Amino acid sequence: MTMPPPAAPPGTPAPAAVPAVPALPGRTRLRPADLLRLGMLGPRTRRLRSGLSALGICLGIAAVIAVTGISSSNQAHLLARLDQLGSNLITVSPGKDTDQRLVPLPPTAERMLANIAPVEQVTATGSTKAEVYRNSLVPKEQTGSISVLAARLNLLDVLRAELVGGTWLDRASENLPVTVLGDQAAQRLGVTAPGERVWLGGQSYAVAGVLAPNELAPELRTAALVGWPQATAHLGADGTAATVYLRSHPERVPDVQAVAAASANPAAPGKVAVSRPSDLLTARNEAKGAMTGLVLALAAVALLVGGVGIANTMVVGVMERRGEIGLRRALGARGGQIAAQFLLEAVLMGLVGGLAGLAGGALAVYAYAFAQGWPPSIPLYTLAAGPLVSVLVAALAGIHPAARAARASPTDALRSA
Repeated sequence: MTMPPPAAPPGTPAPAAVPAVPALPGRTRLRPADLLRLGMLGPRTRRLRSGLSALGICLGIAAVIAVTGISSSNQAHLLARLDQLGSNLITVSPGKDTDQRLVPLPPTAERMLANIAPVEQVTATGSTKAEVYRNSLVPKEQTGSISVLAARLNLLDVLRAELVGGTWLDRASENLPVTVLGDQAAQRLGVTAPGERVWLGGQSYAVAGVLAPNELAPELRTAALVGWPQATAHLGADGTAATVYLRSHPERVPDVQAVAAASANPAAPGKVAVSRPSDLLTARNEAKGAMTGLVLALAAVALLVGGVGIANTMVVGVMERRGEIGLRRALGARGGQIAAQFLLEAVLMGLVGGLAGLAGGALAVYAYAFAQGWPPSIPLYTLAAGPLVSVLVAALAGIHPAARAARASPTDALRSA
């Protein structure tokens, strides 16, 4: 039986009440702002080491941006050159019937071909009944195999042709007795400079210019070109196109080629000759799909090196900050919070390195493209993926050190501090 405590003597004051001690909370929570400040603690206090680790990621991202950007700029320059040479040029001309006779194109062929959606430019030449000679004293049988063709004013623009000298036809001269000779035609006629005159269609014509050799339309090298209205009015041309040249969107060349015959002559598409694009189209497609795998592999190695650098920095940071880790654990920090702190430090270094690499790589691309005279081009996917990849690499590099810090025992950490 438990005895009650003895009563206090009379006059003894009652003991003061002891305040209750509040129990320590079982869990502590960090606000996102506090976690961000903790994550910046390592990079802020160890600036040189963190900067060198971020530099590794920076070089890797800069290498990726520079490699893809320079390759894309070179590719854009090459594709533009191929398009200029004629990878998207299609020629439509009269075909042959069963008796191997040429079937002229309908008068509406040029207009119908221009209505095809992917077609960007259309021009044409037309046949005439005229002959051209050096002067009126040359026998008629000595034509020199030079043909007289009517030409649209935009012929040079569509064919990307140039002049050796002189000027091309314009809206004034296309109605006048003026001609432009191909380089071989000028040689056969003995014309050495613009301004000389030749005998064409029974009258004297002034030579306005001489064409340079053009591989896209070799038939023009032995031709004398006159304005379309002049040829129709005085040289027996019927206004029908003998050859139509199309410039289409480079990606839609096969589609235009497939419908060109039916568009030019709906009644007899089998009697229309549609030229296949030259080997330049094949070269264009190959150039578009080509990428420098070796250099991309080097960029990947640079990213790997940057990730290893961040991992090394984080491991060393965990070892150096064991006392801090133990103290925080003793004060109630959970392992997940410790891990989040170190993982966030790694991610911040990766983000800073990725953004710096993005800026450096883009600057290198623009500088190199400007020096080479290329159009600068950086694929959008690399601009978006660069920082994301750097953050991912940094996060993967920081997972193991963060987990190691989270598993640290408070007593062992404080003992080794």
